Amino acid sequence: MKKFLNLLLIVGCFVLGACGKENKRIIRIAHNQIQTHPTNIGLLAFEEFIESKLGDKYDVQIFPNELLGSQVNTVELTQTGAIDFVVASNAILESFDNIYQIFNLPYLFNSTEHYHAVMDNAELITPIFTATEKSGFEAVTWLDAGQRSFYTKKPINTPNDLKGLKIRVQQGATNIRMMELFGGSATPMGLAEVYTALQQGVIDGAENNELSLTSTKHGEVAKFYSYDMHQMVPDILIGNLKFLNGLSQEEREIFNEGFKLLSRVQRDAWEDSVIQAKQQAQNDMNVQFIYPDVELFKEKVLPLHAEVLESNPKLKPIYDRVQEIGREVKKGGNN
Repeated sequence: MKKFLNLLLIVGCFVLGACGKENKRIIRIAHNQIQTHPTNIGLLAFEEFIESKLGDKYDVQIFPNELLGSQVNTVELTQTGAIDFVVASNAILESFDNIYQIFNLPYLFNSTEHYHAVMDNAELITPIFTATEKSGFEAVTWLDAGQRSFYTKKPINTPNDLKGLKIRVQQGATNIRMMELFGGSATPMGLAEVYTALQQGVIDGAENNELSLTSTKHGEVAKFYSYDMHQMVPDILIGNLKFLNGLSQEEREIFNEGFKLLSRVQRDAWEDSVIQAKQQAQNDMNVQFIYPDVELFKEKVLPLHAEVLESNPKLKPIYDRVQEIGREVKKGGNN
C-alpha cells in the first residue's frame, strides 16, 4: 500500500506538471533495469538526440529500476498517458493482444542472426507493433534481451532436473505453459521481486539472460546457469498513442530517428555487457555455467508451437514467414 501511495504521489506530481522544466513538455520513460544496463544506455542516447533536435519543446526524463512501479503498472500508466513510454516485456504485451504470443514461443529462432533479421523486418513487424492501438499504445521499436536460460540453486543438466522446481517466469500464458511442458512449476512475478523470492526459497530459480545474474544480483543466490537457450524474446518500447498521434509530422520523423538510434545503441552495448556479466558472475559470484544438450529441452516444448498456432490461427502466416526468414538467413540471405 505504501508503494502504491508513493506511486500515486509521483504520478500526481507528473500530471500537475510540478516536476518539470518551465514551458517544456516532459516526456517520461520508465523501465525496470539499472542505470548501467544497455537499455538505459540506449535511452540516454535517445534523450540526448531528441533534446538536441527538439530541446526547446521537450524535456526527456528516464526512470530506471522500476522507480515508477513494475512493468505491469507502468504499461497501464502508459495506456492512460500518465507516462509516455515504457520498455515492456513481450510477455506482458501478450495479455493486450495475443499476436505477441509469437515471440514467446520457445525455440522460435534458430540463431541470433535469425532473431535480429525477423525483428528488423518492418513488413512483418509493423502490424504486430500497431496491434495494441485499441489499448491506447503502440510499439515503436524493439530492444535486444539476448537469450533466456535457466538459473537455479541446483544444476540443470536435463529437463528432468526441472521437475518439481518453482521457476519464476514473466507474466504471460505462453510462458506458464512452457514451464508446464518442461515439468517445472511456473511462478510469474515482477523482476524486482525475484531476488528476495530466491533468497527466501519462494522459488528455486528463474529464467533470463546473463545480465540478470549481475544487474539484479541474482547470481548471489542462484549459482548454476544452464544454457538451454529456450527463448530469444525482445523487449519492446511502447508509447502512449495520444502522445504519438499528437506529434507533428516533422516531430514524428525526428522521434522515429530517435527510436532507431535507441535500438542501435542498445544492441551495440548488449554483446559487451553479456561478456562482462558472465565474467563477473563467474569470478565474483562463483556462478557455474552449464552447457546441456539443447535438443533434450527442445523436445519437451516444441509441441507448444502447434498448440498456440491451433488456438490462435492469425499467427500462422507470421510463423511461416519467421521460418522462411530463418531459411534465408541460413543460406546467407539478407532478410
